[in-house]
Amino acid sequence: MSELTLSSGLAELGLALSPATQAQLLAFRDLLLKWNKTYNLTALRDPQQALSHHLLDSLAILPHIGSEPLLDVGSGGGLPGIPLAIARPELAVRMVDTVQKKATFLQQAAIQLGLKNVTVNHARVEELPGQYAQISSRAFAELSLFVALTRHLLAPGGRWLAMKGVRPDAEIAALPADIVVERIIPLHVPGLDAERHLIILKAGT
Repeated sequence: MSELTLSSGLAELGLALSPATQAQLLAFRDLLLKWNKTYNLTALRDPQQALSHHLLDSLAILPHIGSEPLLDVGSGGGLPGIPLAIARPELAVRMVDTVQKKATFLQQAAIQLGLKNVTVNHARVEELPGQYAQISSRAFAELSLFVALTRHLLAPGGRWLAMKGVRPDAEIAALPADIVVERIIPLHVPGLDAERHLIILKAGT
């Protein structure tokens, strides 16, 4: 089996991104791994693993992202927020993390990569103002806690986009009665031999 590349992985995902965009994505991966030596942003150290587990995993939800401003909660090393912002330069992406060193990295990555569409907050999400049509998270919290902490931030008619591994049926069952599961989408991430799901939620009327 030939080694997975970003371009072959994108092709498997059905995504067409320009060579310049792909170069920017790889530059982000390299920056993440460089800072990781000091700041411990991710458990992964291998560039090939970072390609599948971080870049392609984040981009797998791109077809389900709308055009309205996106809030990425618990962004950590910038996933999925920065890959989404690179792939969609017209999409306004705000990232928030409570850990100072992670927020510092996110800020620096946005500057170095020239991402004018990215804003970073070092804050607790429950204290954040504003409203967003899309709120994403990846390995942030159980669904009910994710919803509880960000409910004040969801614009009317907005959606939560929760990235999960194995289908989280117990978490779904524990959601408040007025939270509607709009879609459960199995994701097939090239180079990632594990279950992945995108759970799209909305507030019931």
